[in-house]
Amino acid sequence: MIESINENIDAMLDPLLSRQFTKKGRGFTVKLGSEDVDIMSTFKLYLQTKLINPHYKPETAAQCTIINFIVTESGLEDQLLAMVVRVEKPDLE
Repeated sequence: MIESINENIDAMLDPLLSRQFTKKGRGFTVKLGSEDVDIMSTFKLYLQTKLINPHYKPETAAQCTIINFIVTESGLEDQLLAMVVRVEKPDLE
């Protein structure tokens, strides 16, 4: 997990983001900088930011799953109201 990243992600992480893993023997490696680093087949990378509305390059956005965990009170109210309307009056949804 890498915390508090900005909109510009270091180019050194590109091989990880694009999953450029090489099978070597029974394991996998990835080239980070000038080194080949062993990596487990179950490896997962999490990038976390404190930016409210980050805008990443299209290449980065295509390589990642972006999840926004920020919910405002009015946004939560709208979501809950939509759920109630969907159950109670599906024709109004």
